[in-house]
Amino acid sequence: MKQTGPIAMPHRTPTKATKSTPNLQEQIRLRAYGLFEQRGREGHEVEDWLQAESELTQQKTKTIVT
Repeated sequence: MKQTGPIAMPHRTPTKATKSTPNLQEQIRLRAYGLFEQRGREGHEVEDWLQAESELTQQKTKTIVT
């Protein structure tokens, strides 16, 4: 089958979720730092980041769904 031209991709309008990504990352960073301080400033930055990300994305999902 011969392709006659490039495939047009639909235009996507940024959603509320994609517009807030930098803000969400900042919130995750602040929450992860809070977890770090709660533990007495011991390492585990990856675990802190993942926990903070999970908490905040679950909150965002609940907000969007309701």
